[in-house]
Amino acid sequence: MHHPVLLAQVIDGLDITPEKKYIDATIGEGGHVMAILRKGGCVLGIDADNRQLTYLQYLKEQYPRLTLIHGNFANIESIARENGFFPVDGILFDLGLSWEQLQSLGRGLSFKKYDEVLDMRLDLATDYTAADLLNKSSRSELNELFMRNAEEPASDRLAQEIMNVRRTHAINIVGDLVNIIRKVTPDSWEKTAVRIFQALRIEVNREFENLKAGLEGAKNVISKTGRIAVISFHSREDRIVKQFIQKNHLLPITKKAIPGSRDKSFERSAKLRIFSL
Repeated sequence: MHHPVLLAQVIDGLDITPEKKYIDATIGEGGHVMAILRKGGCVLGIDADNRQLTYLQYLKEQYPRLTLIHGNFANIESIARENGFFPVDGILFDLGLSWEQLQSLGRGLSFKKYDEVLDMRLDLATDYTAADLLNKSSRSELNELFMRNAEEPASDRLAQEIMNVRRTHAINIVGDLVNIIRKVTPDSWEKTAVRIFQALRIEVNREFENLKAGLEGAKNVISKTGRIAVISFHSREDRIVKQFIQKNHLLPITKKAIPGSRDKSFERSAKLRIFSL
């Protein structure tokens, strides 16, 4: 099992109480949910990646208080109501990918897996892949995508080089895209690759749109005394959460976002916001 991000802060912030109901909207490898279950909570675990849920069947056998549902947290309100989790006492959104997904999913999520196909879908029911975006989008569309999702300084140059490469061959595997990034930003290609791969994954999986819908649904199913916790790894994700809190006049449990540990590589870019109605 991977290391759950900001585990102690999440469990403390959600104020877990035995027999009360909680939703882990991105259950992943089950690190956070295991801690909630051990404290006696009843949990609805949701994930768009069905493989994660298959892996966690063993946990369901140990804890009958766990319900596992394949779905997208954009639909959290309907999923919660259909499964008897309304109202709920706490909701967690962990917006990061698990280590297992990066290493083993085989869909081109990591820029280090050169031979993998540029798919990036977490749910195979999604309409298009990263390769589709790279091979069918116009230069202006790619430039806008990289600016919107990654605030990438080299977005226009990258978009132009993608167009140049497409004249000779399709961009289908991770290595194809990494070669483009290395050519355009040779001195900082790894940092650029992190941003570009993240930007494509966000677009393929409609992560910003789903986050907005998920937050709205969470507001509708949380109890009056319940708490919502969101762990983000991207400046725009955190901005969406912060603006949602302000727009809906919600109550932040802490004045500022709680940062991840600088000493833990998997937490360095993490920010946790906890709020209630």
